[in-house]
Amino acid sequence: MSESPDITHAISFDIEDWFHIVEIKASEDPATWPSFESIVQKRTRQILDILSEANVRATFFILGWVAEKYPDSVRMIAERGHEIGTHSFWHRKVYELTPDVFRKDLARSIDAIQNACGAKVYGFRAPSFSITPGTEWAFDVIREVGLVYDASLFPARRAHGGYPCQLGPHLLQWGEGNTLPELPMSVMDLGRFRFCFSGGGYFRLLPLRLIERGIRRELKEDRPTVIYLHPRDFATDCPVMPMPLYRRFKCYIGQKTTASKLRKLLARHRFSTCYEVLRQRGWLPAVNPPEDVTKIDTANE
Repeated sequence: MSESPDITHAISFDIEDWFHIVEIKASEDPATWPSFESIVQKRTRQILDILSEANVRATFFILGWVAEKYPDSVRMIAERGHEIGTHSFWHRKVYELTPDVFRKDLARSIDAIQNACGAKVYGFRAPSFSITPGTEWAFDVIREVGLVYDASLFPARRAHGGYPCQLGPHLLQWGEGNTLPELPMSVMDLGRFRFCFSGGGYFRLLPLRLIERGIRRELKEDRPTVIYLHPRDFATDCPVMPMPLYRRFKCYIGQKTTASKLRKLLARHRFSTCYEVLRQRGWLPAVNPPEDVTKIDTANE
């Protein structure tokens, strides 16, 4: 495939455990979380190893709860040179919160993550892409707590989110002249339907050739593709909780294919952090992460 020399795609991982899936009764109470067998450390290590093989840096949107419980994993991510972002603290849907509750949750997550690794947090991704029309106050809160970009919008219909917005990286506008660099999820139109092709259950379910088709379509429009995955997407040994059959299919289909698909994509295309993709568009300064974030040196690991 011919690749535009000016396009760098975004590779990102939402670091949460398998029992953080939303709206599953068996795990909805955080008091039960410590009793579950965790996969987050093992599968985060697998993700880091795959990235090291390809010599690529990524963005890790980390749950504050995970950062408090497994600070060594957060330090490992930062020490490998990857960008650190926040995925909230409790993994609650934004549209179910008040601005004050969301502010406290987000601030606590930032503190937990930065205390674990010492790296500054710049970006946010909402659990389940749950910033929806009517919750634009969330963008004000994101700026109030010191974050400089958002990666939460899902420009297609979905169960727990969906926000009609410009496709590709852009300056999001709301209210009276408010702006924030936004990196929404990549979507593909197929007939009358619009769907994500490059993340989570979509990534696991779709054949690689269809994912590549989506990437080619994005390239034609001068847009980078955003890949997002979770530790459970790689976990062929993931525990299974009681849930409706359609949720079980969505949550567990194709886990054996994730690592091989990811390796092939990393070999074929140029990937970097979410911060770097937005920086290349001129909306963020070249601070930390540094300007050249496409490749990393793993010789001393």
